[in-house]
Amino acid sequence: MLRKLVDYKKLDHKLTSLLIESYPYGYGDEDIIVFKNLKGEIVETVELKTKDTIYLVKISKSLAKFIADFDGNLEKELDSKASSALEEIDSKKIQLELDSESANEESE
Repeated sequence: MLRKLVDYKKLDHKLTSLLIESYPYGYGDEDIIVFKNLKGEIVETVELKTKDTIYLVKISKSLAKFIADFDGNLEKELDSKASSALEEIDSKKIQLELDSESANEESE
């Protein structure tokens, strides 16, 4: 199995979603993998598994904020799409009512 070290900022949308699903309530001390890189720097990561790859996602204080913002932005996006869909339905309903009224007036 392939292992990759990656910064959370470089994750694509699919992997970001998987990260959120894997740690929906955040990560704890037991989830953190600590090691020294080739430069001797201490690196803290969390593990993210796919079918063929294990990603070690570098963490920092801003990762928790990123996860919270991602959830908030996703909710806003879904709310926006739902509002747009409702507005479109209302618009079509009004148009159908107007068409119906016009047809009734013509038949009289």
